[in-house]
Amino acid sequence: MNLSILLVNHNAGPLLKQSLNSLIAACNRIDYELIIIDNDSTDRSLEIIENEFPGFKLVTNDSHAGIAKAINKGIGMCSGEYILVVSADTICGKDSLDKVLWFMNQHPDVGGLGVRMLGPLGRFIPESIHGLNTAWASFFKLIGFAKHLSKTRLYNRNRKDWVEEFQVAEIDILSSDFMMLRRSVLNETGLFDERFLMFGHNIDLSYRIRLAGYKNYYFPKTYVINFENQPLPKFSWSYIKYFYGAMLLFALKHLLRIPEIKVPGLPRLMPTTYEVK
Repeated sequence: MNLSILLVNHNAGPLLKQSLNSLIAACNRIDYELIIIDNDSTDRSLEIIENEFPGFKLVTNDSHAGIAKAINKGIGMCSGEYILVVSADTICGKDSLDKVLWFMNQHPDVGGLGVRMLGPLGRFIPESIHGLNTAWASFFKLIGFAKHLSKTRLYNRNRKDWVEEFQVAEIDILSSDFMMLRRSVLNETGLFDERFLMFGHNIDLSYRIRLAGYKNYYFPKTYVINFENQPLPKFSWSYIKYFYGAMLLFALKHLLRIPEIKVPGLPRLMPTTYEVK
């Protein structure tokens, strides 16, 4: 199989229906499978999927255990050469996947790829290129990690030679809303780190793809529409806990490189999905 599409849903409702219809249209000439992981939705999402999209694989979780964990569960069911991780509030263009797969086939050194993302009113979303919002960019500058993300343009973004909206370019971080991944690369890097419950899972995996010697690319020859839905209300305690907790976890993992210490009979403070060699 050429492509496995993996969509994690939590109360996306009508947006989910639009997203699925757009993916079906985009896969008209592609050998694909579509797997939906529902994270304990309480709206009409399950009803929409079961009644209008009965041919797709659906996995329902009894609790919201995190996006990364849900994605990994879906990846375990995938059989495609490529895996597209896409959010339920993203609408795909009719020829977007054809173009993206062509680019991946032409560039075997590319581990992951993102595309040009537009808001519902046509506004260009800068995270298409940078993969980071302002808070994450400021955090990486503060801890001195920005030097490891030179292609993210965290410094002096106004330089004329920096990537433009319509310029194909290598990047550091892929957006979590549209991540085209090469399955063979995931076999080397490992899957998403499930300790990143709501945020940062894409940043961590993107960085590990580059550490493994592969490239991440921004491909603007096609586009998707993203509604930029927040998984949690901003300024809520849950948002603050998961958002800034992800930053701390990333720093501990990649900047300080604290090794995993295993003591027989004692639980691990921060259980990992990777090994420190």
